[in-house]
Amino acid sequence: MASERVRFPSSSGEVLAGIVDLPHGTVRGWGVFSHGFTLGKDCPAAARICKQLAAEGVGMLRFDNLGLGDSEGDWGDGSFSHKVADTVEAVRFMEGSDRPVDLLVGHSFGGAAVLSAAGSCPDVSAVATVAAPYDPSHVEHQYDAVVERVIADGEAPVTFGDKALTLRREFVEDVRRADLRACITALRRPLLVMHSPTDNTVGIANASEIFRTARHPRSFVSLEGSDHLLTAPGQAKRAARIISAWADPYLSP
Repeated sequence: MASERVRFPSSSGEVLAGIVDLPHGTVRGWGVFSHGFTLGKDCPAAARICKQLAAEGVGMLRFDNLGLGDSEGDWGDGSFSHKVADTVEAVRFMEGSDRPVDLLVGHSFGGAAVLSAAGSCPDVSAVATVAAPYDPSHVEHQYDAVVERVIADGEAPVTFGDKALTLRREFVEDVRRADLRACITALRRPLLVMHSPTDNTVGIANASEIFRTARHPRSFVSLEGSDHLLTAPGQAKRAARIISAWADPYLSP
C-alpha cells in the first residue's frame, strides 16, 4: 500500500510527523485519524484502520501528537486542548495540499478529540469514533497513582507502557475542564459511534452517553469481541470496513 511521509506545524509551532495512506484505485475522499492516549500513528488501531480505508479509496492522514513517535516537542507541554487544536491543523494541512478532508476518525482519547475538533472544521462531512470516552478525563485512571503529586508539585514522571513521559499540572487541569456534551450536541453532521461491549479500558457506557447526546443522523455499531486497542487479527480492519461503508454518502472525491 502506497503512503507518503509528511510533516506539518503543530498549533504551538513544533513540527509534527505524519503518514498519508494513499487511496488505492478511485479516490473516494480524504480523512484524518486521531490516535489514542500516548499511542502514536503506528499503533495497530491507527495503522490498520487507515491502511484499510486507503485500500477502499479513502486516503487517511495519521500523525504523531506532540512529543510522540517522530514528532517534535515534549509530550508534557501538550494537553487535550492541544491535541484537539493539532487535529484541526492536520485538517488544514490536508486542505492545503489539495486533499480536502471529508472524514474525521478517532480512536479512544482521539475519539474525544475529533468530536471536539469537528466544530472548527466546517468542511468535514462526517465523524466516526472508536472506543471513545464520553468524558476526556476518563484517561486520569491511567495516571491516578501520580496525579496528587502532579497537582502539588506541578509535574511528575510517569510511565505509559514503554514510554517514560512527564505529566504536568496543566494537562491534568485541562483534561478535567474538557466537556464534550456541547461539542456533541452542536456537531450537526453524521456521527458513527463504534465500541466493543467487552472493552475493559473504556466501558461501553461511554458509547451510550455519546450516542444519547448526539442528534441525528447518528449510528452505533457494536464491535463484538474486540479489545480496546483492536490488536487481535482482523479487528481494526473490520472497524475500517464498517467506517468505509457508513461514510460513503458523505465522501466527496
